[in-house]
Amino acid sequence: MSEILVLYYSHRGSVHALAQQVARGIEATAGVTARLRTVPKVSPICTASAPGVPTAGAPYVEAADLAECIGLALGSPTRFGNMAAPMKYFWDSTASEWSAGTLAGKPACVFTSTASAHGGQESTLLSMLLPLLHHGMLVVGLPYSEPALARTRSGGSPYGASHLAGADGDPTLTDDERQLAFAQGRRLAAIALKLAC
Repeated sequence: MSEILVLYYSHRGSVHALAQQVARGIEATAGVTARLRTVPKVSPICTASAPGVPTAGAPYVEAADLAECIGLALGSPTRFGNMAAPMKYFWDSTASEWSAGTLAGKPACVFTSTASAHGGQESTLLSMLLPLLHHGMLVVGLPYSEPALARTRSGGSPYGASHLAGADGDPTLTDDERQLAFAQGRRLAAIALKLAC
């Protein structure tokens, strides 16, 4: 069975909730399964390090996860209109995969969560695409043929699924946000299978 990597960093649970919906969409497609992975937190203290295995949630991503996947869904919360430092730190460490072309030609999509409606969802999604484009990945957007994209009053854009968590960081997805994340995963899986043939 082919696998699609769902790689995410979640601070308060919203991106984790989106990742689960993207994974459900992936697994709704016959012949493919989702491999959920995360990245460790980054510490401002040089001697601090994350445990070798996360205390909860998905395992940490490894180079083999990138090599073995046929596609990638990438998620991060917004930090000042950009991906969070732990995710950026991970991508900054992938020079050997970049030079080997490990991800070249594989499809990818992105998803995010913000505290405010104008908190940089689209700029964060675009910032996450930059390392993927440098790796030679093929961008899979979220088209307006998805009805929830035209009616959502919270998260969702043609750049990728998103969630509006509010100031309290509520990770509960709206119906539209769930539908869009699911649709994005399903679309990524269908395209990845076609490209893998």
